[in-house]
Parts: sequence; structure tokens; C-alpha cells
Amino acid sequence: MQNQEKRQNKKWWQQAVIYQIYPRSFYDSNSDGIGDLQGIIAKLDYLEELGIDAIWLSPVYRSPQDDNGYDISDYQDIDPIFGNLADMDALIEAAGKKGIRIIMDLVLNHTSDEHPWFKEARKSRENPYHDYYVWRDGTEGEYPNTLTSAFCGPAWEWVPECGQYYLHQFSVKQPDLNWDNPKLREEIYNMINWWIDRGVGGFRLDVIDLIGKEPDAMIMAEGKMLHPYIKEMSERTFHRADLVTVGEAWSATPERAWSYSNPDGSELSMVFQFEHMTLDQEPGKSKWDLAPLPFLKFKQVLSKWQTNLYNKGWNSLFLENHDLPRCVSRFGNDGKYRQESAKMLATLLFGMQGTPYIYQGQELGMTNVMFDIDEYRDIELLNLYKERKALGYSEEEIMRSIYAKGRDNARTPMQWSEAANAGFSEGTPWIRCNPNYTVINAEEERINQGSVFNYYKKLVALRKSEPVLIDGCYELLCAEDERLFAYTRENAADKVLVVCNFSDADVTFPMYDLWNDGEVLACNYAAPGNCGTLRPYEAVMIKK
Repeated sequence: MQNQEKRQNKKWWQQAVIYQIYPRSFYDSNSDGIGDLQGIIAKLDYLEELGIDAIWLSPVYRSPQDDNGYDISDYQDIDPIFGNLADMDALIEAAGKKGIRIIMDLVLNHTSDEHPWFKEARKSRENPYHDYYVWRDGTEGEYPNTLTSAFCGPAWEWVPECGQYYLHQFSVKQPDLNWDNPKLREEIYNMINWWIDRGVGGFRLDVIDLIGKEPDAMIMAEGKMLHPYIKEMSERTFHRADLVTVGEAWSATPERAWSYSNPDGSELSMVFQFEHMTLDQEPGKSKWDLAPLPFLKFKQVLSKWQTNLYNKGWNSLFLENHDLPRCVSRFGNDGKYRQESAKMLATLLFGMQGTPYIYQGQELGMTNVMFDIDEYRDIELLNLYKERKALGYSEEEIMRSIYAKGRDNARTPMQWSEAANAGFSEGTPWIRCNPNYTVINAEEERINQGSVFNYYKKLVALRKSEPVLIDGCYELLCAEDERLFAYTRENAADKVLVVCNFSDADVTFPMYDLWNDGEVLACNYAAPGNCGTLRPYEAVMIKK
């Protein structure tokens, strides 16, 4: 009864596990090589078996697909490659019957240059839609300032018809919206409410920290109007239903996250912050400039977010997504200890406070790929290759960065079986499958009780049965240990220990005697050993 009362005081999304689907790579129902909405419907039983509560759906809106759907040309229609609005409604209904909510991916910082708004906006300065976007006067060939695009090159593009430049923080085909215009904001709120009325369970807000941009001051993230805009949007839209809202905010700090995820609900449910995801690169440089992971710093950063947001906000818990490489290849060992390290990373994540996110295939321990350059599809990666070639980087150096950090690592087709094309499609997949699908696939892992999939399934269930994992306070242990990540979670009723060995050697855990009589909730080896000495990549979760 006490556990039930505690759960009744929590928001549904604080107790949920969310599964991200990258639709074009999930399951192809019509053999055209591209995953689709009917494909997701066909795999709902799989997701129900895993135990997840919601699906975060990467963009399925109508789009020219310059940036795989993050360049939207119609917010209120479905791109034909994925299906149609009837398919979307069918997915919402079918998932709902299984207790699974659908979270839409909203891209509100920019549109496609093929959106009707921008087609009108570029006709002349007098057009009513011109001010829906960010323009600056200038002379062709002389940019308004030195802002650069995240996808390489200048962030400004000349439009002769207007005699002006428009801002694009990403692809040249993704012009930035002007949130200072109240008419634009009204259009956006109407669109969001239209989706709420169709029954969606929430929204993930792409690069939301950029909508308050101040380009003349060279401020892209966290502009002075950012939080007022989010509060207005929340009041006009999100408050109408029991939704989860998560903002992608690369610039977030714990202090800024207090605003984003304030328990008063004035802004969002939570944010994706990426501080732990920027550690394995050279300081002050891009993600492509590789550096070893500073493990002590990694522990400090994750722990800082755990302690600083406790009772002040809410964490999102993730180690990979559609923009990031596979976590077992990045933070674990995707060779000899692939299964052990994939489970270890899952234990680390699921033991923390916040809402866990599983990216498709993560629950199988899917790995990075090493393709030839002409087999990749991501615009960011291909632009990087061209730019660094022109700058004189060696082929080996460029490809090493791509193998480690390229977004296509996470975008290869979901590995359903050892059948042709990993059981993803009977046609030719839009991007090559990871060749290891004959070994790593859902069909085999569902049968094998010791698989990564079944371990994730167990952890999802633990989140629902152990309130301490939802509301317990966090304390880091062994802070200076170069190989162990250990922490406790504690509430008034229970205390849980999580210990993870991040190395391929046996490591002594000095506090084992304090826990040797506890209940083992999870262990990533077939049977718990002497937890005073953890085996390579071993992880244990103990309650007392």
C-alpha cells in the first residue's frame, strides 16, 4: 500500500520507460527499403513484451528528407514514405490499447525551405510570411557575421529576390524560424494543439534551446527570450493534456534545467542534456576531434546531474539516440565483452533517477559500423568528410572519426532476425545493414534468457516494482576509482547499491562487506559471483 501511494504521487512519465524509434530504420512493411508506420504497428507486440510505456517517434511529417525528416515541409501531414494520417491515427490507437503512448518529435527551430511559409517568405521582403524567418541585409558574398552551420560552412544563405541572407543553423535547406514574430508562434501553437487533439502522449522538442536566438549578438542557445517563449508555448498547448515534454538542449546546465523541468510544470517535463556526451572529444573542439573518455569526469558529470536536479527538476537518462553512436561501442566493449558491457551500461542507466530512454536496438546491444564512405547517408557526416578532405586531413584520420561518432552508426536497420536484410525489409534497405545481424538480432535474443534483450526487460520491470529507483536520493561511491562506477539510491524504506566495472579486468569493490547480505536485484553475469571482486564489465544491483 505504501509503494502504491508513492506511485500515485508521481507523474506517469516519472515512472515510465520511453523507447525511441527512428522510423525509416525500424521495420519496412511494404518492401520499399524504408521503415514506416505500419511497420511500427506490426512490432508493437515486441515493444509490449519489452515493457516500455511510450514511443518517441523521430519525425514522420512531410519532408524532402534532406536531414532525414528534421526538415519539415508540412507539420500536419505524414510523409508518404512513412504512410499517411490514417496510419498515424491507427498507430496512436493500436499503441494506446497496449498502454503505450506516442511522443511526436517537434522541430520548432527551423523548417524545410520547401515549407509553404518559406516559399512565400523568399518572394519579397513585403510578403506576409517573410518575417516568419530570420533575415539580415547584406551584400552577396559578404556574410552578416561569422556564424557557422552545425553541418559545416556559413550559417547564412543569399536570396537575390530579397537582397538578403537567411539564417540556417543546420542545412542550407533548413531556414531558421523567427520566434520573435507572434503570428508565427500562434501558427505553431495551433499546430501543436491539432496533434494533441489527435491523441498524442507528448512531444520531444528538437534543439529547443535555439529558438530564442540572437544572431546579431552571436547568441544561438539560451537567448534572453528562450524561457518566456517556452512558458508561453506550454501554457497555450501542453497544459491542455497529461503530456510528457522533453527538450533537446545541448547548452543545458543543471541550473538551467531547474527552469526547463521545474516541478511547477511551467515549462517542460525534462530536458536532454549532453554534458556527458561531449567528454570524449578534445576540449573546445568538435565531436569529430576524438579524445579518450575521462572516466572520473564522466562519473562526476552524471553524478552532478543526479544530485543537482533532485527535488528541483527531472533527469532524462540516455546513452545513445539517433544522433549518437552506439553506447556499447562507445563506452563498453563491443567485441569479447559485448553482452556483458551492454548489460552493464543498462544497469548504470536504469539505477539512476530520471526517465530512462532506450534507443531502438540498444536493447539488443547493437554496435557501430565501419562502412566505406559511399555507403553512408548522413548529411552531417558527408559534409564533414568533404570539409576535412579539403583541409588536408588524411583519409585514415577522417574515417576514424566517422567510425567513432558518425550518426549513421545508430541509423542502420533494426536487426530483427538473421534473414536477409536483418529481417528489416524484403526490398533494398535505404542504408546498408550492420553485417553482424546474423549474430545480434531480436529473434535470437528473445529466446535466449541470458540475452541483452531479456536483461533490459528485467530492468524495465524493476523500474516498475522498486519505488526507490524512482524517488531515492543519489550518492556517488568510490569517486576516485578509475574503473568502478558505484552509487546508492535511498528513500525512507529501501537502499539500493549499483556497482559497474568499466574495465576488462577483475576489480575489487572495497565496500562489499556492507552489502553481502542484501538482495541481488540484477546481475549481468549468469550468476552473481563474489561481488567483492567484480569480473570484467560486471554490474550488480543490490537492495537492503
